[in-house]
Amino acid sequence: MTDAPGVVRITDVAALAGVSPSTVSKALNDTGSLRPATRAKVREAAERLGFVPDATARSLSARRSFTVGLLSTDSAGRFSLPVVLGAENALVGGQISALLATARHDAVREQHHVRSLVARRVDGIIVTGRTTEPRRPIRVPMPVVYAFAPSQDPQDASVVPDDDAGMTAVAEHLTSLGRRRVAYVGGRGDQAASTQRHDSLRTALRGHDGTLVGDPLYGEWSERWGRLAVDLVLGDHRAGDPLPVDAIAFASDQLARGGCDRLRDRGIRVPEDVAVTGYDDWDVMTLASRPPLTTVDPQLERLGQRSAELLLAAIDGRPSSGVELSPPRLVVRASTMGDA
Repeated sequence: MTDAPGVVRITDVAALAGVSPSTVSKALNDTGSLRPATRAKVREAAERLGFVPDATARSLSARRSFTVGLLSTDSAGRFSLPVVLGAENALVGGQISALLATARHDAVREQHHVRSLVARRVDGIIVTGRTTEPRRPIRVPMPVVYAFAPSQDPQDASVVPDDDAGMTAVAEHLTSLGRRRVAYVGGRGDQAASTQRHDSLRTALRGHDGTLVGDPLYGEWSERWGRLAVDLVLGDHRAGDPLPVDAIAFASDQLARGGCDRLRDRGIRVPEDVAVTGYDDWDVMTLASRPPLTTVDPQLERLGQRSAELLLAAIDGRPSSGVELSPPRLVVRASTMGDA
């Protein structure tokens, strides 16, 4: 039986690179003791010829499937989608295929997906979710890394956003602008994303001559609650009276956008009278807000990429454990700096 016209064989790559077919196999499968220059030469030859390795042969020789499961508790939404994209980018770079499974907050569906991934003999699984609340671990015979939503088992490897660093950056930014009296508006009071961000902001303000005014305000994660919370912060304030705060830190961009709308309705200028910050850098909210929001970008694609790196290391026999914090970055816009 002859190869179809146009099919590039491993012997073709070997001929172009000036090496043996076995050397080509070792170079493309990252096996054997080869010089880096030899591996690079083989890969360049393979790329020039458009060589596509036989996936079945590769799996048999390495005793791996070269596939990884990406298990999300929701439908790859606002937070899990960028995590998945970042993980997939890292996996593709390692010549690994990804299988995405979405559980949609259904425990039965999740167990079905877990069994299916195990049956497919994936090399490992990345588990992500829509919140940073710790979740029950899955028990499977291959490495697992938890991204964004950490495992309840401290021995598991988890990568989560560093909310403490994010709110510290907010406090440093506001106080550098001379804002000293800051109110805090969170989402649900039973969720860590609300309470931890409040605690971090309070601590950071104390270290920078700032003050958290009043008790934290908790409600739903919505623009509606952001508007209502502004009325609670301002109370019966009337035009011409001193404002009780000179900044409001919201725990999400959705809350902050609603807050900006309500401040404008009440004749209070943002940021001249009250500076406003959000969290998450959700461009649908930050850029549509009037004015555009200063916010914290948790860099979720980077978080997903790091999770994939840890998983690939575990697959190669170098597992890790515990929680790794993924650094955020502050994105400064007009809600704190005006048009400057």
